[in-house]
Amino acid sequence: MEEAPVTVQPPSPDGGRRVAIRGEYAGIAYHLLDVVEFLRRAGLPESDTTLDDPGLIEWRGGGPEAWAADE
Repeated sequence: MEEAPVTVQPPSPDGGRRVAIRGEYAGIAYHLLDVVEFLRRAGLPESDTTLDDPGLIEWRGGGPEAWAADE
């Protein structure tokens, strides 16, 4: 199985999640719209239906609904 091109790290204490696209740091996401923007900038699909696609995004430490470190 091929690795997902996008990796979203677990939430930090402030709720931000580091995002990497194709192994390159893309920024800190504080909510789903930030992830969508990073996908758009990278030319990747950005529709809501793809945010839970494990072939596109590997969510570490919680899925797309987890934005606080204690979730």
